[in-house]
Amino acid sequence: MTSSPRPASGTPYPIRSGAYEAEIASVGATLRALRHDGRDLILSFDADEVRPDYRGSTLAPWPNRIVDGTYTFAGAEYATALTEPERSQALHGLAAWLDFALVERSESAVTLAATIEPQTGYPWRVRVETTFALSADGLTQTVRARNESASAAPYGTGPHPYLVAGPAPLDEWTLTLPAASVLEVTADRLSPVALHRVTDHDPDRFDRRSPRPIGDVQLDHAFSGIERDATGTAVLRVTDPSGVGVEVSWGAECTWVQVYTGDKPDGAANPAHRRGMAVEPMTCAPDAFNTAEYDFDTGLLTIEPGGEVAASWRIGAILA
Repeated sequence: MTSSPRPASGTPYPIRSGAYEAEIASVGATLRALRHDGRDLILSFDADEVRPDYRGSTLAPWPNRIVDGTYTFAGAEYATALTEPERSQALHGLAAWLDFALVERSESAVTLAATIEPQTGYPWRVRVETTFALSADGLTQTVRARNESASAAPYGTGPHPYLVAGPAPLDEWTLTLPAASVLEVTADRLSPVALHRVTDHDPDRFDRRSPRPIGDVQLDHAFSGIERDATGTAVLRVTDPSGVGVEVSWGAECTWVQVYTGDKPDGAANPAHRRGMAVEPMTCAPDAFNTAEYDFDTGLLTIEPGGEVAASWRIGAILA
């Protein structure tokens, strides 16, 4: 008897707790599906499908982009592979296509790990371990990174889920985004230009601190100056006209959040066009590896040899 081939998305790890169920795929430590009481909270994809658009993947050792794939760190210059060739950018780090191995598993949680080996453009060995855990509050993902090299390493992380508020089109969803600043980017390459107050830079588009319908607004921008509660937690909410929705919350370790309305160059002809909204809490800004070039705090982390850093975020259902 021959065994079934492993799915294209890697080994599946289903987890469940109460009304929540999720499926984690080993390639890229990807959140492939998340449901509450049968309702999809994220834009999923088939297990035997090559993951599209980084959906649900774990981003490390940088989220977002390194402009031109080049940067300087500790006085040395580096050039890494351009994984977004149409924009000549290095996109979403080096872990997204690694096959993460099982560390620990229970009915409601799974921990996976992979090692980013030293390579051209990133000559450090970094072990990335991530835990996905379901509870009554939703799904919490925690990413821990340990520098196993002899020198300090630049680092950042974040997730890439596409939220699905409900059955209505994305244009009809309402977004609440508690951010006071937005990073202006170039239209063609999405390279950072300048950080602005949302009240001073196209506020109708970017000031989403109070709930407002998304409409036909297109977003693919990073936000900072994030409002938090007394515990340091920030919450972004997106709701459907029916009253249901999804919220993402994250701690003080994530000082930025990227929001992308899923617009495709070919528009409605593409079945993925504006079907979900990517919400990506990030420990650092786009192009943070070039932090010296900017007049704002990019949040770039430096992990000393043997050192560890961690970041967490949660996705939960909003009930009608």
